[in-house]
Order: sequence, then C-alpha cells, then structure tokens
Amino acid sequence: MRHMTLFVAAAALAAMAGQAAAQDADRPRARDLGVPFDGTPGPLNAITDVRGITVGHTTIIRGSGPLVVGEGPVRTGVTAIWPRGSDDPAPVFAAWFSLNGDGEMTGTTWVEDRGMMDTPLMITNTLSVGIVHHAVIRYGAAKSVETGNGAWLNALPVVAETWDGTLNDIRGQHVTEADAIAAMESATGGPVVEGNVGGGTGMRCHRFKAGIGTASRVVAVGDATYTVGVLVQCNYGSRDLLRVAGVPVGQEIPDLLPERPEPDTPGAGPQPPPASRDGSIIVVVATDAPLLPNQLKRVARRISLGLARNGSVSTGGSGDIFMAFSTANREATVGGEGEVPLVMLPNGRLDGIFRATVEGTEEAVINALVAGETMTGANDWTIHALPHDRLRDILRKYNRLVGG
Repeated sequence: MRHMTLFVAAAALAAMAGQAAAQDADRPRARDLGVPFDGTPGPLNAITDVRGITVGHTTIIRGSGPLVVGEGPVRTGVTAIWPRGSDDPAPVFAAWFSLNGDGEMTGTTWVEDRGMMDTPLMITNTLSVGIVHHAVIRYGAAKSVETGNGAWLNALPVVAETWDGTLNDIRGQHVTEADAIAAMESATGGPVVEGNVGGGTGMRCHRFKAGIGTASRVVAVGDATYTVGVLVQCNYGSRDLLRVAGVPVGQEIPDLLPERPEPDTPGAGPQPPPASRDGSIIVVVATDAPLLPNQLKRVARRISLGLARNGSVSTGGSGDIFMAFSTANREATVGGEGEVPLVMLPNGRLDGIFRATVEGTEEAVINALVAGETMTGANDWTIHALPHDRLRDILRKYNRLVGG
C-alpha cells in the first residue's frame, strides 16, 4: 500500500509538471535572441535529441518572506534523466569526471569501477541528495516486484546536487520521496523545460537567475551521424567573468546583483548579499555514438572547456561534477551467458564528439541563463534574470548579434 500511495502522489505531481511544461513552451532560448553558437543542433536542441532519453521535473515553490527552517519559503525541486526512458532499466556505458570536488554525485565509485550507470540520473539540492537517493531505491524495488525484473532494483543510484540555500529553505529539506518519484514518473521525450524548474528551481549562474539548461549537436563521423546532448544544472560563477559568445556580458551588466531590502530600516535601499562561494554545476552529456567507458571519460573531461568559454574558472569552493554516457551497445551492457557483440568508434575519430561536447555545454549554460526568470525567495532575497534586451544590445555592440 505504501508504494501505491507514493505512486498516486507522484501521478498528481507529474500532472503539475506537465502543466508547467506547457506554460513555458513559448519562452525564447539563446538562439532566438540572436546569440551566435558554433555547430549544428539537433531538432530540439536538447538532450532528448538523443533517442530514448527522457527528462522529468518536479518543481516546488511555496511561501514568501522571512526564512523559518522547516517551513519555508521553498524554492527547490528534482530533475530526472532516464538514459533509455522510464520503461527500460538497462544500464548504459558511462564515465564521470570531477573538475572541482566541493559537491556530490553519488554512485560514481561503481560507475568508475564497472564502466556503466544504472538509470535514472537525478539532480536536486545539496541537502536533499539522501531522500532522492532513497526514493530511487524505493521506486526500483516497487518496479522490481511489479515487473518481476530484478534489473529495476538499483541499490547505487546516481544523484547529484547544487546549493540553492539563498532562495530556498534548504535546511528544511522539503523535497520528499513523492517529489523524486514524480520527477521520474513525469519524464518524457520532446522539448525540455529550462530555467526555474526541477532541481534548478532555486539556482543562479554568474549571479543571475538560471537553473536547468540543455542543448545538442549533430556530428558526422565518416558515413555515420550521431547526436550529442547536454543538460546542465548551473549554480556557479562570478558576474565579471561571464562571457556570452566571447562577449564580456558580465562586465557590461555590473548591476542587477542578488539583493534584498533592509527589513528594519524604513526607506533603506537594496542590501547587497554577503560574500559567498561561486557555487557549482552538474553537467550530463549523452550520446548515441558507440563509445566505451574510457572514451566517455575523455568526453567528460571536455565539458570543462565548454564551461571555460562562458567564464568559469572552477573556483576552489565549487562542485563541478560531470557524467557522460552512451545509449549504444545495449546488448553489451545487459550482458549474458557468453560473449556479447560490441561496437565502438576508433579513438582517432572522436574529435567531432569532443567538439560537440564543448559547444553543447557552452550553449546549455547560456540557455539556462536566458530561461531563468527573476525570483524572490527566503528572507526576500531576489535574484534577477539576465535581461534579454540588454543582452541583445551588448551582442550588437560587439558585432556578435545574429540577425542584426
């Protein structure tokens, strides 16, 4: 009965997530604003361009005003990525890389040793990793009983995080099992909602509001064509270092920093935030190219170069943690009694995949910034959106605006 209760709650939250997706469908993305990017995107310019991948969000927004631990305000959520869709528990070849390790991504020791990742990959806030981890196990146990397929019982889930404690009552740990299950249950292919959704609800990037972003690239390798998709949950970066298409946008917009009014002084102006760490980013790269774990490790390292294009220097207090996986070679990942067929790209033919990873990472972060909407949260802190009109004006000033 407990499993049924969780799944009923999940279904209700999944419906809410679907409504949010419909509401956000018309938001402009970075390319719509004239930001120039290298490479050829897939049809959706999203991680879901890689066939079989589904993404789901649970977004939790409630309360306002002073922070009361355990009560709110709440600005948080969960994002789920299924490498083969929620109906297929087969592992994928995978590898991870930590550019700077002040963060968490569970399950990586087994990914490192085994060279595979079991589904799904979850992203949330720092203090909700435990409950989301627990929810994935609970979900898998229930599915294992329901289907009679022991592959669903995943005891070592991959759950990653970034810190949303400025806007969110993070210490109140408001994410529940039902929220995590709702993200898994609501996952679909097609367009991915970006910005203030899912695990990215309370996040910021270069001190603008941001959150979830995604992008993709189509890559020709010989006679074959492959797709590389990227999804980010970004929560990092100082303002002055922000670059968009090589343009120093952060230096051109030194205002609109996170702020809150002084509550005890009538008429006082906005109060600047205290000094803080530059935050973290989780990046997931997926491809249908047949890559082995050692090759995927090389891909994961290239994510760093995409972040550098946008102004990341990976500070000492940042959790910059990446996962790369391939949906190819399903029969090999499932295994069997004897030998299994295996296909791979030669090591000398990976440059296009590397380039696509760099380009896709760069664009996914900017899409997260463009999608972010101004949000006020705990203790009336406000984090402002990147202003689209000013971004276009700055790109025009530097002769980088596409279409004038």
